[in-house]
Amino acid sequence: MINVTGAVIANRLSEINDWNILLLEAGGDGGDIYDIPVLAANLQLTSIDWQYKTESNDNYCRGMQDGRCNWPRGKVLGGSSVLNYMLYVRGNKKDYDTWEKLGNPGWSYEDVLPYFKKSEDNRNRSYTETRYHSTGGYLTVQEPPYQTPLANAFVKGGQEMGYEARNINGEQQAGFMIAQGTTRDGSRCSTAKAFLRPAKSRKNLHVALEAHVTKILIDPSSKTAYGVEFVREGETLRVHANKEVIVSAGAVNSPQLLMLSGIGPAEHLSQHGIPVIEDLKVGHNLQDHIGSLTPTFIVNETVSYTESQLYNAYDILNYAIFGKGPLTVLGGVETFGFVNTKYVNASDDYPDLGFLFLAGSLNSDNGRNLWRIIGLKREAYEAMFNELDEKGNNAWTVLPMLLRPRSKGVIKLRSDDPFDYPLIYPNYLEHPLDVATLVEGIKFLVELSETASLKRYGSEINPKPFPGCENIPVMTDEYWECVVRHYTLTVYHPSGTCKMGPSTDPEAVVDAMLRVYGVKGLRVVDASIMPNIVSGNTNAPVIMIAEKGSDIIKEEWLSVCSEQSWENDLQQTESLNVNKVYSSVNQSSSTITIGYLVNSEWKG
Repeated sequence: MINVTGAVIANRLSEINDWNILLLEAGGDGGDIYDIPVLAANLQLTSIDWQYKTESNDNYCRGMQDGRCNWPRGKVLGGSSVLNYMLYVRGNKKDYDTWEKLGNPGWSYEDVLPYFKKSEDNRNRSYTETRYHSTGGYLTVQEPPYQTPLANAFVKGGQEMGYEARNINGEQQAGFMIAQGTTRDGSRCSTAKAFLRPAKSRKNLHVALEAHVTKILIDPSSKTAYGVEFVREGETLRVHANKEVIVSAGAVNSPQLLMLSGIGPAEHLSQHGIPVIEDLKVGHNLQDHIGSLTPTFIVNETVSYTESQLYNAYDILNYAIFGKGPLTVLGGVETFGFVNTKYVNASDDYPDLGFLFLAGSLNSDNGRNLWRIIGLKREAYEAMFNELDEKGNNAWTVLPMLLRPRSKGVIKLRSDDPFDYPLIYPNYLEHPLDVATLVEGIKFLVELSETASLKRYGSEINPKPFPGCENIPVMTDEYWECVVRHYTLTVYHPSGTCKMGPSTDPEAVVDAMLRVYGVKGLRVVDASIMPNIVSGNTNAPVIMIAEKGSDIIKEEWLSVCSEQSWENDLQQTESLNVNKVYSSVNQSSSTITIGYLVNSEWKG
C-alpha cells in the first residue's frame, strides 16, 4: 500500500542493477484527468481515495456530517501525491534540528537539505542561484503559469501587515510568497510521474497494481521479517525477501499493517487476538496540521475562480495544448503565508501558523460538490452560501494551518480484518493553545482583508453567520472558537504514528536508520516516522525522507556486499528468469521488497 515515498524508494533502490525490487500498490494507476492541478479537491471521495473518516468527538468537527472529519488519502500509484494540492513547502530548519536533538543523528537541517535538493528540478532561477535549491532532479517544482490578480494582492497585503515577500523555503520562513508546487509544464508531477516513469524500463523493477498487502511475514522465533502477504484479484499471494521489507504506506496504513502483523501495543493487539511479536507504541504520536473554515470574503471584480469561469472551451484547449491557463493553478491555492501569533517569539523565525490563500471559496462550484468533499452538512452550506450562489459572487478565502499542534491522537485497529478501516482518533483541539492559535489566525485574516491591497477589490466579509454559532456575538474570540470546533478541517498531513527515536524513547517505533525496533529486516519510510510534524506541508518532506531512507538502505547493504560475494545469488536469480515470471505486472506499487518469485512465492 504505497504512499508518496514508495515510488521514490523504488526508483532509487532499482539503481542497483543486482537488486530486484517489487512494489505492491493497493490501488490502480492514475489517469491524465488526475494531472489537472485545479481539480485537486474533486479527486477526493473518488476511487483513488481511501475515503477515511475520523471517529466523532465533540471537541471538533461538530458541524460536519455525523460529527466526523473526512480524511482523504491516496489509493493509487504515487499515493497522495496524485490527489494532494501539490504545494512545495519544506517546513522550518528548526524542525529537523529538533529531530536530531531528540536522539536521531543524521536528521538535522544541514543533513537533510542535500536530500531536498537531490530530488528537485526547480524552474525558478532566482531560487536555484541560492544554496537552498537545485535543478536536474526527478521532481519538477515551479510556480503555475497562471495567476489571478489576487495572488499578488495576498503578498502585498502580507507586506502591509509587516511581513516580507520571500522564498519561505530559503533562509527564513516567516513571510509571503507566490506558491510553488510539484507541477511540470502546468500539469501535476506526482511521485509516480517523477520517479517511476523514468525507471519503468529497468528490468529489476517490478510493480503490481490492485495488490492489497494484508500482513508482514515475520519469523516469531528470530523476529525477522521475511516477506509480505497480499491479495490480488481475489488470490492470496506471498512475497519472500531475503534482504528486507520496506513499508511505505503512510501514517494510517503503515501502523495498521504493523499492528496486523503483531507489531504494536501488546494490550491492543491481544484485544483483537493478534499474537504479539514486538510491543511498540505503533499508532501513537499521531499529529496532523489542522485548520477550519474561515470567513468568505466577497470581491466586486471577476478576479477569482468559479466553475463557470474555469470550464470553457478556450481554457480547456489552452491547458490541453500549451499547459497554460487557470486549470494549472494548485487546487485554487495561489499564495503561501507563514506568520507569528502572540504565542511565539517573532525573532526566532519559527512561525506557528501557515496560510493557504485561495482565489475562490466553498461556493466556487455553486454548491455542486465542494461542501460534500470537506464533509460539511448540507444545511450548513445552504445557510452560509445560498444567497452568494444566487448572486454568483467572486470571493476568496484562506485555509489556516496550525503548524505545530500540541494535541496528539492515535490510530487503532477496528478488528483483525486487514480490509476493515482503522479507527482514527486525531484528538484535535484537545490542547487549549491549539484553539487559541487558530482563533488568532482568523483574526489575522479579518485584519488582512482590510489592507489596501485587498480593499482594492472591495473585499467584504460574508455577513452570514456560521451555523451553530449564531447565538454568540460575532467577531469575538468565543465566536471564532465555536467556528473552529464546528468546522475543523484537516490539511491532509497525518504524521508520526511510527515514531523515529532512540531506544530510550518509550514511544519510538523505528531508529534513526528507520529500522523497526526488535524486528530484523523491516523498515518504515514515510511520514509516519516523523517524531514531530514539520512546520509546513508534508509533500516535500516525505520525498526527502524517501531519498534519505534510500541512501541509508544502500549504504547498509552495499557495505555488507563489499564483504561477501554475490555471484551465487545472481546466478540463482538469472536462472529463474525473474522478468518472464512476473512480466504481466507493470507500473504500480505499495510495500517494497527486494526479491524474486519462486513457485508462487517471490524470494529476495
